Amino acid sequence: MSFSGFLAQLDDGLSSLVGQWNVYSTAIVTLLVLLTTYSITSRVEPEIHPMLLARQGHGSPVRQEGESPIYRSNAAPHSMPLNSGLNVKEPGASKWAQGRDGDLRDIWRKAIAGSTEGDGAGGKGRFLTVHRHRENDITRQINLIGQHISSQGGSKVAIYLPNSVEYIATLFACAFYNVTAILLPYDQSDASVISMLQQSGADTVVTCPGTFPFDSVVKSYPALRQLIWVVDEGSKHLDWNEVPKGMGGKVNVSTWQDILNDNPQTAGTELPSTDNKAAAPDVIMFWTPKTNSVEEMVRFTQGNLVSAVSAQLVAIPTKERFSPADLFLPAASLSSSYTLVLALVAIYSNASVAFTAVAGRSPDLAIATQGVAPTVIVATPETLSNTHAETKGKITSLLASLSHWVQTRSLVQNGVMPAASFLASYNDTLRPSIGTKPGKLRLVYVAHPANSSTPLLSELALSDLRAFTGARVIYALSAAPCAGAVAQTQFHDYRVSGDGKGSHFGPPVSSTEILLRDSGSHKITDENYTGSVVVRGPAIVGGEAALGLVATIRDDNTIAVV
Repeated sequence: MSFSGFLAQLDDGLSSLVGQWNVYSTAIVTLLVLLTTYSITSRVEPEIHPMLLARQGHGSPVRQEGESPIYRSNAAPHSMPLNSGLNVKEPGASKWAQGRDGDLRDIWRKAIAGSTEGDGAGGKGRFLTVHRHRENDITRQINLIGQHISSQGGSKVAIYLPNSVEYIATLFACAFYNVTAILLPYDQSDASVISMLQQSGADTVVTCPGTFPFDSVVKSYPALRQLIWVVDEGSKHLDWNEVPKGMGGKVNVSTWQDILNDNPQTAGTELPSTDNKAAAPDVIMFWTPKTNSVEEMVRFTQGNLVSAVSAQLVAIPTKERFSPADLFLPAASLSSSYTLVLALVAIYSNASVAFTAVAGRSPDLAIATQGVAPTVIVATPETLSNTHAETKGKITSLLASLSHWVQTRSLVQNGVMPAASFLASYNDTLRPSIGTKPGKLRLVYVAHPANSSTPLLSELALSDLRAFTGARVIYALSAAPCAGAVAQTQFHDYRVSGDGKGSHFGPPVSSTEILLRDSGSHKITDENYTGSVVVRGPAIVGGEAALGLVATIRDDNTIAVV
């Protein structure tokens, strides 16, 4: 066929096509163009490669009879030791020299030294309550309170306070002045307080009036020698140093404010010189068992705590880690090791920290965050369950349901946090009121206590919470013998499997490793790893502990409770 013939055929074909064109043809072509354009412009890359979520941990190449392989985080391969500390280098040490693990004293030194990395270099975090505190003020409190406790012969100090600056100052004072800190859960019955004091052998108590059963404790616990009242502003004019009649003057009573005011303003502004090679004292905490019987006492070494801190420091992507730009709010009690470890991470990272007295006591997240604008919070499962139920109940209209579906699809299908759009933002008015600046919150931590009666948060509930709060949610498993978390979900894991009613806790953190053992009817086989959980690592009291719960290893190498 000649070229002229080809052009003639092409002309006939185009003429036939144009002759048959109608309104339906226009509609079909327009729809195809719109669909193609939408698919190209709306396509987004997931925040993390799907393969990294498909294999979130790795097992040892060999397993023992009756046991599963030993599972670790991808950040802690079997060829390397688990994360044991902060790698603190002495001044003048080589950049390549191996640092020491450190302890709580090094965390506070880092806090007052300021940030040295990234955009926040030189920044220092603030400590906020009703009144603003500066780091130098807290250093003075650490020194003067520590000196007072030591001068009175105190060796074991029970801290019975709500979340506050005084709580943190007492904890660091114990570390610097070689005194054992005992963290008592707040707002307990008289019998529970006396039981915990007897178990721990405390000789000093730092507490606030109205919540500590002074009369009952003195009668039932004669070993108490020293009491420090933390008095609020409205009660300073009262005489808190008077010992009630019949006590025989056995207890030395003083107030926090008097200890500070009886010293010159320039006293205690410099940290004491300490021997970094000498081990700092242990920290005693209490775990409330499922049966609500006698509280279980747990003695954490400084090594346990700093190992857990270091694991949390590397548990999230580098650009998302705590920085001086963050405001961290512990909406759960600091007497929980998971909450305490995250607070120490915030302090070490020079993030600002806000304290609220209702933390862990109010199921309302709006009340717990009142007056501050946090970017990172740690909350209890009960609080988040309540927040989820309240917000879910507000989604009743068709448009609200469609908006929530769009947000959920972005999380589950696309693997990204929902982007701002007209439809996705329709539910903004239904969001829970968290802090004074809605939308500023970026990260929520929550831990499920092992062997507790607290219901698990499902994958669908966690996905809903991400859509409701606009923040990423990290779900962890905590246990009595473990400082911080045993395992926790990854920062970018938004998946919902099946109907979403299941739940998992991600892989182990970099300070722990997990294996499963035969337990009753659960037998370990090559096809099924389901059994009793055993956790090991530098964050574990004694190096190894059985948690007393049955779990399984999923196909993605995450841990799920059976």
